[in-house]
Amino acid sequence: MDEQVRVVLEELHTYGVAHDAGKEDRLERLRNLEPDTAALLALIVRATGARRVLELGTSNGYSTLWLADAVRETGGHLVSVELDPDRSAQAARNLARGGVTKFAEVLVQDARDALRQSADGSWDMVFLDAERPAYVSYWPDLVRALRPGGLLAVDNVTSHAGEVAEFRALLEADPGITEAVAPTGSGLLLAVRGGQMNGSNGL
Repeated sequence: MDEQVRVVLEELHTYGVAHDAGKEDRLERLRNLEPDTAALLALIVRATGARRVLELGTSNGYSTLWLADAVRETGGHLVSVELDPDRSAQAARNLARGGVTKFAEVLVQDARDALRQSADGSWDMVFLDAERPAYVSYWPDLVRALRPGGLLAVDNVTSHAGEVAEFRALLEADPGITEAVAPTGSGLLLAVRGGQMNGSNGL
């Protein structure tokens, strides 16, 4: 990892933990990824050579920085979507501090709209960390927008199992999806869309 990125990440993690500890309302919390989960996501990007990566749920850019640093090495580009304009602005500043602005784009947009506007098979990898009750409504466009062989990663599937139960049932019922849960952090679901890979990510 680039040292400039590492310094910003360490600062953001320390700040995020302290910030969230003082907030009873979950919507006021930053709800950043645990470092081990973020590191796993970045490793997956590098291992798969993912170039077209979509993040749904930016917050202040902690996970965005991890992913942006990873796509820098794969020759790719990250698009991160956040509904809160203030947090999106924070994320943009943090990406600039980390020196990875050219590798990532932060949009103020609803995750559902971002998926609907995505072309078929347009993403090598999608990281989903948004409002969990809405995930079921995302599914048709989510699976459509993943390229064959593309990877979906979903956080909080262990810590908030009840909130994602219906969504997970959709994945389990789809014969074209292979999935597993990595017991790291709050539980990271990894799902691969079956089908012929088009080789667009260099694999």
